[in-house]
Order: sequence, then structure tokens, then C-alpha cells
Amino acid sequence: MAKLALSDSLRKDLLSYLNGQPDRELVDTYLHFLELKHDLEPVLFIRDKMIFENVEKALTKLEKDGELYHQAEIKIQFHTGDVNEDTKRVYICPFTGKVFGDNTHPNPQDAIYDWVSKCKENTERSGGLKAKRFYVSEDPEVIKSYIPKEKPKEGITKTVFSSLLSGRLFASKRGVLEEVRKNYFKPMSLFEVQNQNRFKIDDTFLAFLKETLQEEKIAQFVEGLAEYEEFSPFIEKWLA
Repeated sequence: MAKLALSDSLRKDLLSYLNGQPDRELVDTYLHFLELKHDLEPVLFIRDKMIFENVEKALTKLEKDGELYHQAEIKIQFHTGDVNEDTKRVYICPFTGKVFGDNTHPNPQDAIYDWVSKCKENTERSGGLKAKRFYVSEDPEVIKSYIPKEKPKEGITKTVFSSLLSGRLFASKRGVLEEVRKNYFKPMSLFEVQNQNRFKIDDTFLAFLKETLQEEKIAQFVEGLAEYEEFSPFIEKWLA
């Protein structure tokens, strides 16, 4: 059996953990050791009720699987007064590029509903009626696109990213990822992950847990701690 390597900092962290609550069980301590050694920061992806090893690995997999956003093209028409530097949210017609700002119209949401329901370019139908589909964005870069630097000019087409979770529009995929990172993950401890059966665990993370939570690995952990006298009282309690 390979000898367990414990760095000085890892030993100090483990000892502090045990001294903080001396009655901690062996498995709890081993789980904490795994968190420290492998820099584990488990998170629950709230929408899918799926647990991942950490936020970055979750985002990488979800983005690769096409679960976070899709690219879209919007028309941008420049009209003086529709949007200005104080606008925080815009409602955008995907068919014409018409935009309503939250500070430039008394009721922008009603206005965009009315606009797309009468828009000649809107050929989408839902239940025989024109579909009332539109975009909403709070991304400063998207909003800035609608502020003409000079006098209004011909409209342009811009590629944007529509969040599949919130439906909001972003000028870059980075904006979508930041929104997901901020709003759609819940931190969990490895102890919580191991002692729950409500949520699924990502296959890669699950394989890691199965590999590391074997009795042989835990025994190796205890033998490694036994090399240091300061852990003796805890080991004696675990083995009693």
C-alpha cells in the first residue's frame, strides 16, 4: 500500500479541523481531507439538481453540452431617445430591432408586447396569433449598442447570446457564464454530498468519489496520520 503524503500545511489544517470539534468521526475527517487535498468545492446546479466538483467544471461541461445559451442575431435600429446612458434594461423586438428602454418609456413591457403583436415583420404564429416573442437585456454592452454615437444611422445586425436559463440577452457568452455562476449554483460540503440522495452527481465527480471512498483508501489515510504523534488521540478514538 502506497504511503500517504501529507504536506505541512495539510497537516496543520487537519489538526485545526479536529481540534475545533474533537468528536469528529473518521469518515467526516477523511472527507474534509479530500476537500483540502484535491481543492474540492462541490456545488449543486439548481436547475438540473446535479452536483458537480466545482463551478468551473460544471460550467465547462454545461457549455460543451449546449445547456447554457444559444447565439442569436438581433437587428439594431437607431432612434434618438429610445435608449440613453441611464437605461438599465431594454426590451427588444427580434424582428425589427425596435427597442424600448426602462427609463425612456412609461411602460416598456406593455409597449414591446403591443409592438410585436402588430409588427409586420413578425411572421411567427402561436395559436393562430402573432407570437409575442421579444428579448430582454440588462447587459450594459447590449444597451450601449443602442445608443448612437452620432446622429441615427442605418440599422445593423449584431450577434448576441441568449441565456437558456433566464432568457436574458448578453453581448458575449462571458456575460451568460457570469450570470449562471452568480445565480444558479449552491455550495455544498463533501460531507453533504456523501450524505444525501436527493440529487444526482455528475458522472466524472461520481467516479472520483467511488475511487477515493474505498475502505483501503481510508485505511491508508489513518496510517498516514499515525506517522504524526499529534493525531494519536483521534486515531485511538476512531479505532476504539
